[in-house]
Amino acid sequence: MELNELYKLYKQSYLITTNTRSNLKNSIFFSLKGDNFNGNTYAEIALKKGANYAIVDEKKYQTSERIILVNDSLKTLQDLSSYHRKQLNIPIVALTGSNGKTTTKELIHTVLNQEFECVATQGNLNNHIGVPLTLLSMTPDTEIGVVEMGANHHDEIDFLCNIAHPDFGYITNFGRVHLEGFGSLTGVIEAKTEMYRYLQKRDKNIFINANDPIQIKETEGMQTITFCAEKSNFPIQFIKANPFVKVRFNNKLVTSKLIGKYNFTNIAAAISIGSYMDIPDDKIVEAIENYVPTNNRSQIIKKGTNQIILDAYNANPNSMEVAIENLSQLTAKNKIAILGDMFEVGEGSVKEHEKVVELTQNSSINKTYFIGNIFSEIDIQSPKIIQFNTFDDFKNSFESYQFSNAIILIKASRGMALERVIDLL
Repeated sequence: MELNELYKLYKQSYLITTNTRSNLKNSIFFSLKGDNFNGNTYAEIALKKGANYAIVDEKKYQTSERIILVNDSLKTLQDLSSYHRKQLNIPIVALTGSNGKTTTKELIHTVLNQEFECVATQGNLNNHIGVPLTLLSMTPDTEIGVVEMGANHHDEIDFLCNIAHPDFGYITNFGRVHLEGFGSLTGVIEAKTEMYRYLQKRDKNIFINANDPIQIKETEGMQTITFCAEKSNFPIQFIKANPFVKVRFNNKLVTSKLIGKYNFTNIAAAISIGSYMDIPDDKIVEAIENYVPTNNRSQIIKKGTNQIILDAYNANPNSMEVAIENLSQLTAKNKIAILGDMFEVGEGSVKEHEKVVELTQNSSINKTYFIGNIFSEIDIQSPKIIQFNTFDDFKNSFESYQFSNAIILIKASRGMALERVIDLL
């Protein structure tokens, strides 16, 4: 089937799914493959559950007129989304970066939604599957789109840009993440700035934090919209973060529900993009002040006498560093960190974990509990630090420790699932 014919079928409902456990009514089901599954085997099930059509790429599964055979289901999904994006004729803001992508995306979305019918990436569906699904969730009613893009190897951001065709771009920062794929910080910068080069070739605009020397350097000669610094297009002032971030712009004070100074630039990006899109200042303030973080990202949870900073969605050397610094700077008397291993750090993994240990030792944090194989193998001689090889080891010893009247940071890579600590407190 030709792409334009498939597009006509898609326009009957503007609904795409790749999961038979989701609501399939009136949708087109795409049979994707993974290391441990073959979506083609679910095509008939999808039709029985209400899908209008199913896309397969293996002939033996084409058992119905409503099951459409293509050469490659994933590529067809990507091609369909790119085709759809061109028909939409709306501005799209794309963002990537080492840290803060999803929080920044959510902030931008909530600000733009004040005046526009805005569609943004759901959760962190920011890869070669998630970006197409985000685009295909946009309908003729959509007035502006926000697309998050993730990458753990070179050429991925460029690939995603060629699907989404963004009009604006923003890179949150450049940090030591996914070093297994990028090799070094230089590799990270080279990969992330694929977005800059895509936009430059098409005379599109780039939002940059004017206080970030890397962003300034990497966008020389490009069309930029600057924010944060006093002499930028959108000057935004950091007030404080104890624990919640307060900022000021255009004589408006914003008191967010986000913790940590590291969230200042995430908020500032949303303010500047909203201002550029002519969102009234009062509505920008309202949007940011009403935004509450979820999904284990910088959540503040009150449990008993303890105040918990739950930031257990992910961790890398940079985000771990700023989280520790933020906890250390808080005025609370009893500060505790429960930290787990960082994954995908590459050959320098042990050294990066040792740096985290040293940072906690030299901080005002009263007690740090390190959990994980990597942290447990580091030779630590400090009464402020206790090490555990596994979460179960920590759990079995938990009752012997006093967690009361404390502010507690919980942070680790997603695979550690340290949000389980909440049930112990």
